[in-house]
Amino acid sequence: MPRLTADLVLAAYCQGLFPMARSRRGPIEWFRPDPRAIFDPQRVHLSRRLLRTVRSGRFAVRINADFAGVIAACAAREETWISAEVERVYGELHARGFAHSVEAYQDGGLVGGLYGVAIGGAFMGESMFHRATDASKVCFAHLVGRLRERGFIVLDTQFMTEHLASLGAFYVSAAEYDRILARALRLDCRFA
Repeated sequence: MPRLTADLVLAAYCQGLFPMARSRRGPIEWFRPDPRAIFDPQRVHLSRRLLRTVRSGRFAVRINADFAGVIAACAAREETWISAEVERVYGELHARGFAHSVEAYQDGGLVGGLYGVAIGGAFMGESMFHRATDASKVCFAHLVGRLRERGFIVLDTQFMTEHLASLGAFYVSAAEYDRILARALRLDCRFA
């Protein structure tokens, strides 16, 4: 198995693959779910309650202010697929302008966030965390707004959860995902 590198991860995303480790110290495996969970950024459902929370200003939201802090917080779970190797490579992707974080701050402290990788008009959401109620949801709402205003056509969440389904995530077949991804990769969208 080749060593995990930023270039390898970018090439894999362009083929519909993504890496995950079995554990914090586990080996890297490659995944291509069929069906695959995605969002159309234009069709994401944000509840009135969440929009009120966003507007309340309870959280200060920033983009790419503490990428390392976000990925470390996402990895700080009893069970995680984010190994030290994954952290290193995604840190490099961030330095190269591909990986991005959306962060929520309260009283000056990082209390929620998410990160993912932007290529063309596709954003591959990787992980999120929260230390305060609704912090990660507020980050998600800001992410969706940014994707909409910048012309992204797909937010790839890879796997479905009940929470993602409630926000409007839906399944597509691997073949349909390939078609959507090919269209997205032809776009020249800028996340940051």
